[in-house]
Amino acid sequence: MRTNPTRRRALALAGAATAALAAPAIAQSPWPNKPVRFVVPFPPGQAADIFARLMAEKLTDVWKQQVIVENKGGGSGIPATEYGKAAAPDGYTLMVVSSGTFGVNPSLYPDLPYKPLVDFLPISNIFLVPLVIVAHPSLPVNTLAELIAAAKKEPGKLSYASAGPGTSQHLSMELFKLKAGLDIVHVPYKGSGPAMADLLGGHVKLMMDSTASALNHIRDGRIKALAVTTARTAPPPLDNIPPIAKTLPGFDAAGWSGLAAPARTPLEIVARVNKDVTALLNDDAVIKQIEQRAAIPAPGSPIQFAAFIKKEIDTWGEVVKATGTKPGT
Repeated sequence: MRTNPTRRRALALAGAATAALAAPAIAQSPWPNKPVRFVVPFPPGQAADIFARLMAEKLTDVWKQQVIVENKGGGSGIPATEYGKAAAPDGYTLMVVSSGTFGVNPSLYPDLPYKPLVDFLPISNIFLVPLVIVAHPSLPVNTLAELIAAAKKEPGKLSYASAGPGTSQHLSMELFKLKAGLDIVHVPYKGSGPAMADLLGGHVKLMMDSTASALNHIRDGRIKALAVTTARTAPPPLDNIPPIAKTLPGFDAAGWSGLAAPARTPLEIVARVNKDVTALLNDDAVIKQIEQRAAIPAPGSPIQFAAFIKKEIDTWGEVVKATGTKPGT
């Protein structure tokens, strides 16, 4: 079977970076000898930004150089990612990449001006954020199996809110619908906040949202959690919510964010950043900070991250194609 050239090149580059991890030291390299920038394609306050700042703070201590977080929000992360693509491949500008910019955008935007596995070298994933299917208390279902039964009994009667077309909340729910063979109507909102407000008010009965966003409302009993999207157990206090995979074996989806470098960045630098990020993500204090925000630390080698990104592109490409999703529709 022939391997896709893009995949072959990306995995070869990532594999070389992984091999570099075994080197005893970065030979004759002064990196870093000046501040390093993390370009975040979202406004301050989102999960990718929060954890990028956590990594920046810790890596500033490790590298003895300031790590600066530069937010460039808007345009579904495309302008910021173009900016990262054009940066000098010297290790001083690293891109914070996400399920949206690297997983969904390649299928959602036919003329996307960057190719995740060609224009960048994957370094490491940082975290996974499980999504959760939540319902208003008035909806007479308390388990995922009951939701599936209700939706199959009356196709098209149930509807769900999302943060908007093409978001991880929307596409994860559509993936669930495809796997379960359900007809549940999508009601898009302009952001998670307005959608959650209508769910809390009972104007919509069902929603897919991030665990971090829904956590307090679940704790307060204002909404009920039916299932989380990750096959891995969510951190407390969500560890008692069953995964969708318990009902639909193999189901596994999440929001995520990691680091990548512009193509042609020296592999020794990629290896160094991976090593230091991995060490932080295995530190108990850092793990606690990540889990407190209902996220899961997800370190891995460059080749593992490249394979993960390829799988994400394939998964969301199938969902976008099956649903006919387009930006803003």
